[in-house]
Order: sequence, then C-alpha cells, then structure tokens
Amino acid sequence: MKAMEERKLLRSFLAKSQEALPPRRMKDSYVEVLLPLGSQPELREKYLTVQNTVRFGRILEDLDSLGVLICYMHTKVHEAKMSPLSIVTALVDKIDMCKKSLSPERDIKLSGHVSWVGKTSMEAKMQMFQLQDSEYCPVLEATFVMVARDSENKGSAFVNPLIPEGPKEEALFKQGELNKGRRVAFSSMSLLKMAPSAEERTTIHEMFLNTLDQKTISFQSRILPPNAVWMEKSKLKSLEICHPQERNIFNRIFGGFLMRKAYELGWATACNFGGSRPFVVAVDDIMFQKPVEVGSLLFLSSQVCFTQGNYIQVRVHSEVASLHNKEHTTTNVFHFTFMSENEVPLVFPRTYGESMLYLDGQRHFNSMSASQTLKKDYLLKPQGQQPLETSVSQ
Repeated sequence: MKAMEERKLLRSFLAKSQEALPPRRMKDSYVEVLLPLGSQPELREKYLTVQNTVRFGRILEDLDSLGVLICYMHTKVHEAKMSPLSIVTALVDKIDMCKKSLSPERDIKLSGHVSWVGKTSMEAKMQMFQLQDSEYCPVLEATFVMVARDSENKGSAFVNPLIPEGPKEEALFKQGELNKGRRVAFSSMSLLKMAPSAEERTTIHEMFLNTLDQKTISFQSRILPPNAVWMEKSKLKSLEICHPQERNIFNRIFGGFLMRKAYELGWATACNFGGSRPFVVAVDDIMFQKPVEVGSLLFLSSQVCFTQGNYIQVRVHSEVASLHNKEHTTTNVFHFTFMSENEVPLVFPRTYGESMLYLDGQRHFNSMSASQTLKKDYLLKPQGQQPLETSVSQ
C-alpha cells in the first residue's frame, strides 16, 4: 500500500504529449546482463534440468525482466527518484532459437535495447549468447513489445521518441514498423474473424476424407490413418495457485512466471506426444490479454495442434478464476514450436473447432523464421559498458 501511495505522487512527471519528451537513441537503452552459471553453483542449480541442460522456462522469465528493464532505461526521467511509468509486457512477438540446448556449466550473456517505439508502446530486441571456447556464441533472438502505463497502472502513458542513427539502426526501426504491420494483418486474418482460405479448406477436407472408413462409405464412421493420433488425445492440463511470491508492485502475477508455467506444460505435452525429448525451436505471438491477480486459480490447457516431420506445434491456453467467482476468463494463448529427436505421428482433427486449431497451428509453424543466420554484432554495444553480473529474474 505504501508503494502505491508513493507512486501516486509521480503523476506530475508524466508527459502530456510525446513531443514533450526528449528523444532517445538505441544505445541509451542498451543493457547487458551476465548469468555466471559457470562460476556460481547456487545459481546453476536454479537453472538446471534433469537432462543436465538449462531450463528454458527460467530463460523466458529472464527475457521478460530484461525487456522491462530495457524499456525503463529508454523512458528514464532523471528528475525523479523512480520512474513515473509502469512498463508491462504486452506481447512476445517472436523468440527464435539457433541452438538445441544450453550447457548449465557455461556463462550466459543477455543483451538488448529498444528498437522501435510508437506513442505508448516499445519494441525491445534482445539476444542471448553462451560462452564456448572463450567466445560468446549466439543462442537466441527475442522480440518483445512493452506498453507504458501511468504511475498507478490505470491508463496509457507516452514514451520518449526514438531516433535511429545510421543504416543499421534505421533498418532495425523499419523492421519494427514491419513487425507492427504483420501483427495487424495476422490479427485481421484470424480464424476467429475470417473463414479459412480455399487452400486451407481443401487441406481440412482432404484430412477428413483420409479418416473415413472405406468399408462403410459413411461420413459418420471415422478411423485413423497409420501413424496418426486424434488431436483430442494430445491434451495435458495443469492448475496453479497464484501465490503472492510471484506478484509485482501492482499485486498482479509476473508475466515471466506465466510464460514459464505455460512452456513447461507445453514441453511435457510435446514430450508425451513424440515419445522423446523435445527441443524448443521458436516461441511466437504470446498476447497478454488480461492481468492475473494474486490469489487466482490459473488453469493451463495444452495440446498438439500441428505436426510435420519431427516438428510439433503446441498451443497452451491460459485462463483464470478467482476463489470467489467460478467464471473463467482467458488471459493468454501461448504458441511453442518444438523439434523432437524422432519423427512424430500426424495429428488429425475430429471436429470443426479442432480443424481451426490445426490451421492456426499450421500458420504459426509456417511463420517460424530461420534463426541460423543470427549475427553476434546484431545489437549495439556502447563502449565501456560492463555487464550486470546477476540473474534478471531475481
């Protein structure tokens, strides 16, 4: 309560327009963080999996915290002791992996900066590297979208404009504009709003025909083709009680915690479906639709919605209910692309709703970008800046 009262006093530092705020450069928001897994066994224990790799769910928490920190750096008000803004994660646009797994015995470095801004939103571009043979090699690239709220988290707030310097920064800023346009186009073509395309309708009809029993010649008699599984059989569910330990200053649950729990259920779903250890390849289009209050019951439902070769597309649906209200409300939908060690069965929809899930999963799979061309110098590195030696999720 005291923290909220103090934040009310920060309203005077909020700008009436974006033009009233000083422009910032990309290097002004640059942050570099070191996870010394190689030298700190107690920290390593927190990130360790049973397969002796690094827990990707923990990395998601760290990326979320780093994205928020980057945006606070961009919007820093030097006259105020604390920021008058409340920065919250609106969207995980894309996370692309370029390595199957990480070693828990080598240091990890995360870095990033603001790459695009709107009136009240910011795009944070981040990369992660791991030490190998005395050199930091790229592991992943992530793009998050953050929004600025006022000091009491009741309404939107303006953010500093961004001035790109040089061709590389101009290209990053332009890519941010393209990302925004792509998201708008993807949303407008959502299967919740628009009918499937002619090609997609043909795909679903052919899958339906492949499940008809040729002996009965009936639309009602359905059988699975060889090496196939009904989509409804791929489901896994979990329940989390949202304890105060995972809250932020506004008494809402930390977004990174939600991502970690969703990822771990998605990983278990892919593992159970494929019969071997899966590796995450990409994460995309995670929209934070509604905040999760402390004390809520968090229901997570995961299922395989598309497969191809040894790739598994998993969708995790998150909804909450309060202890006093049994009504369920959707908070997030998560999309994860996994790669299995072996070729996996085909997944077949049985109902029209499952057919839409299949097409949506296919769209997300097709949008997965190749991440093998990540460059170590993609992000800026101001001269003389030293990395923070800590975990950003602590």
